[in-house]
Amino acid sequence: MNYFIEGLQGSGKSTLVRKLSEKYTDYMAICEGDYSPIELAWCAYVDKATYDAILVKYNTIRSEIEKMSFKEDDHMIICYTKIITDVLGFHKDLEQYEIYNGRVSKARFREIVLRRFQNWYGDENIFECSIFQNIVEDMILFQNCSDEEIIDFYKQVKEALSGKKYQILYLKTDDIPSNINIIRKERSDDKGNEMWFPLMMQYFDNSPYAKEKGISGLAALLEHFKHRQKLELRICKEIFEGNYKVLCSKNYDL
Repeated sequence: MNYFIEGLQGSGKSTLVRKLSEKYTDYMAICEGDYSPIELAWCAYVDKATYDAILVKYNTIRSEIEKMSFKEDDHMIICYTKIITDVLGFHKDLEQYEIYNGRVSKARFREIVLRRFQNWYGDENIFECSIFQNIVEDMILFQNCSDEEIIDFYKQVKEALSGKKYQILYLKTDDIPSNINIIRKERSDDKGNEMWFPLMMQYFDNSPYAKEKGISGLAALLEHFKHRQKLELRICKEIFEGNYKVLCSKNYDL
């Protein structure tokens, strides 16, 4: 079996991944930024020529880059956020090679996502936010997809996963504002300065979705999260029947 742990930001996905890892010690936990056979969040996705150019440009940390690089078909995946370096501009430079935030066309995005789901054959993995969160966020905020377009896309995802053993464990949040307030405090530095929330607001406010609708701020972000959770639960019900279980966020029996 493989487990996909899903839910909104602050719903307790990381905690559930940890608990499952402790319960099933033979399983591998794959979190954002790790090399994953299906998810590309916080990773650069480049062709061989671009990869070689990156190695030349950042020759002083070439060995570190190579350690965090993985070949896949005719591309290289660089887990660049796992590379600790003081080389100026390195992380910002490699960020441009992610597939999210409108960096690739809608058609290219879908082709990459579906091909990786199709090509993946694995067992005993615990994936953190690898089937919904980043993909759905991008399709709403940067591709301006309607709910029906996203539903239709996930019908293709279900087909790509045909024959594979998996369960989606969805952490449903009844009080979204409270969960966001908790994560705001948790992801602050030791002086109380918020680290995550300003970036989240910048990400949302500058998205094509927010600009087109003329919305911004916390209230609009919370409405977006409410809509996203409703849509993801609809996808589970309509498409992944028999392959999902809804858990009450932070209040479930493992």
